[in-house]
Amino acid sequence: MKARHPEKVNNPINPIKKKPTWIRTKIIDTQNYFKTKEIINRKKLHTVCQEASCPNISECWSKKHATFMIMGDTCTRACSFCNVKTGKPNSLDPLEPHKISLATKELNLKHVVITSVDRDDLEDGGASHFSKVILETRKLNKNTTIEVLTPDFLRKDNAYKKVVDANPDVFNHNIETVPSLYRKVRPGSKYFASLDLLKSVKQVNNKIFTKSGLMLGLGETKNEVLQVMDDLLLAKVDFLTIGQYLQPTVKHYPLIRYVQPSEFKEFKQIALSKGFLIVASSPLTRSSYHADEDFSKMKKLREKQSQCQQLQ
Repeated sequence: MKARHPEKVNNPINPIKKKPTWIRTKIIDTQNYFKTKEIINRKKLHTVCQEASCPNISECWSKKHATFMIMGDTCTRACSFCNVKTGKPNSLDPLEPHKISLATKELNLKHVVITSVDRDDLEDGGASHFSKVILETRKLNKNTTIEVLTPDFLRKDNAYKKVVDANPDVFNHNIETVPSLYRKVRPGSKYFASLDLLKSVKQVNNKIFTKSGLMLGLGETKNEVLQVMDDLLLAKVDFLTIGQYLQPTVKHYPLIRYVQPSEFKEFKQIALSKGFLIVASSPLTRSSYHADEDFSKMKKLREKQSQCQQLQ
């Protein structure tokens, strides 16, 4: 038997590249950070900030902002870019909608973002649970705007309509990457199904803002990114977020490259010129990063557009 080479055995599958100087975060207000953490832990809630190892957790929690992740911490899919654990999820917590509502009030959130794991094990993919969370949150937080970041509800017929009928202010579903990388990056999802979901939401209720996000650094080309922008615009998406993919562990999809901040600025300019209402594009941009500020901008722009149309 040949002796195994230790250096080969111990080599990681996909070595993680050293982060460049422009990808750095810091805690702004430590007191608020730990207060936010205490509220979330006390109510036994999950956040995408923790489960997906978001690089902005320190900054956001310092501002008492958090993105709640409902329906547990275990996903039924295994996307190669995501750090949320995969497996057989637990039963839904019937008290979760009320817990989210109370946490939103205690954190005094003016804009709350609610996302979830994929729950392919549920008949409606968890759409009715999303609806309950939205409705319950509104009872205690009448002046809080609500943004949902949903799964694709693939093969769940019209389950998404339950979420739309609950009337969130923003319906977000991330396209994540370009079509050519889907089989490797999002093997359980379908590019055009995600586009159809966003398009359908707008058809059911065109007053709801729609939003989608894209990661860079996975091996996509510039032309592919521009094509995704065009596809999202055809689906009537209002708001686009573009951020840097950060490889969570050596077992995840390999980071191909760190995209320069100047490239993110260029993509922002292109996306705005193409017709998106709002574009957030930077290395640290994530779906819920500065979501409250961006929503306010979107609302003002929509009102301005409406006024212009009335004058014509």
